[in-house]
Amino acid sequence: MLVKQRMYPNPFTIAPETPVSEALNAIHERHIRRLPVVNADGELVGIVAERDLLYASPSPVSNLSQHESGYLLSKLQVAEIMTRQVRTIQQDAPLEEAAWIMADNKIGSLPVLDGTRLVGILTETDVFKTVVAMMGAREAGLRITFTVQNQPGILGRITGEIAARGGDIIALGTFFAEETTEAIVTLKLRGLTPAVVVNLLESVDAHMLDIRET
Repeated sequence: MLVKQRMYPNPFTIAPETPVSEALNAIHERHIRRLPVVNADGELVGIVAERDLLYASPSPVSNLSQHESGYLLSKLQVAEIMTRQVRTIQQDAPLEEAAWIMADNKIGSLPVLDGTRLVGILTETDVFKTVVAMMGAREAGLRITFTVQNQPGILGRITGEIAARGGDIIALGTFFAEETTEAIVTLKLRGLTPAVVVNLLESVDAHMLDIRET
């Protein structure tokens, strides 16, 4: 799956010279947390988050009047507070590449580019929704988690045995821990009883961790 298949296309953007007050209003009206900042050529030059705009706003307990606060915010431009060094991702990049960039850098979104042109934005919510879909979380079925020796062909053998018994795999995910030779596998399927699945996994020396109807 590629980033362009899960991103939010053509996101709302602002110009660097946009007043902070206008940017803050746009965030509240559109119920978003970040605004990409683009120049006249549509190139990304920065990003501004809601917290940046709030930090730049005068405190409610300050001695400034509402009129004075509004005047100051109308003069302060987004260019003065935006983040200029923005991590981005190309639209044709694998989705997992975007996910590890976001996780390693503790950021909640990535502007998506086609070359240098902004074409979308990918948020942590988009990634979470993808995980939900890929793991069949909204589908009814039998969910099984087990460990098995990490050896060539083992997953093919297991899925083949499931198919041979009339099972229909909805989703399958694996996790390979660095400190062990075992893989943790989670799969969801239909068409087989728990007893059949348990026997099947025992035949390939898998160790059952969890099995439940969802």
